[in-house]
Formats: sequence, structure tokens, C-alpha cells
Amino acid sequence: MSSQDSFTDPGEIALSEPLEGRRILVIEDSPVVAPFTVEVLAELGCEVIGPAPNMASAREMVEAGGFDAALVDVHIRGDVVFPLCELLAAKRVPFVLTSGYADWTMPEKWQDRPRLQKPYTIEQVGEAMGALFDE
Repeated sequence: MSSQDSFTDPGEIALSEPLEGRRILVIEDSPVVAPFTVEVLAELGCEVIGPAPNMASAREMVEAGGFDAALVDVHIRGDVVFPLCELLAAKRVPFVLTSGYADWTMPEKWQDRPRLQKPYTIEQVGEAMGALFDE
């Protein structure tokens, strides 16, 4: 999928005020989805941290901090990211979970977290991420 296939004209995208200038950590291992997600967040006015393609780099980035929220794939290279969710929650960093799998089986603790089903659109990312800052 090329960026031309997936985006509207940048002049037509209404930037979400809550996202403008926000630093967003992307934890995503797919070599197709990661660059798409980075481009989507940049189009929404975000500064992207990452993407972290594996659990080790994701943990380092989470521990280093310096971001306002995270967009986190539930499955990274065969591992589930729930230990990273614990770290994000301990740092009081809001996050949205993503998955390309139909099965959203996860610990009850994370059931109420916002989710995005892949493939997602720029509008869906903007809505989900923007909602993290609407409070």
C-alpha cells in the first residue's frame, strides 16, 4: 500500500488539536505497518518516537520516556506486550492497543484500553489517539 493509496490530500486532513505537537511512541514490528503508522501520526501533527520493532528496544524506549502517549501493537515478534503496558501505566502514559488479529484475548486489566483493529485509517488513528488527550 503506498501512502498515496492510504491518505487523503494533506490539505483536507483536519489536524486534531489534541495531537498537534504530541510525542507518540510507536511499538510495531511490521515492516509495512510501522512506516505507515509513522506517516499517519506525522500527518496528524505528531512527533513520532520509534518505531520500536522488538520488545528489547520497546522496553528501552518506554523506560527512557520523553513521550506523551503510545500506539502499541499487542503482538511483537511472537510476544505479547502486556509487560510494556504495565510500564506505561506505571509512568501514567496513555496508550492505544493495536492488533491485526481478530482475537483480542488479553488480561482483564487491559480490557478497557482503547483499541485499533488493523488495518486502520488516518481518521481512526486520529480519533483513538486524540481521545487520550480529550480529558
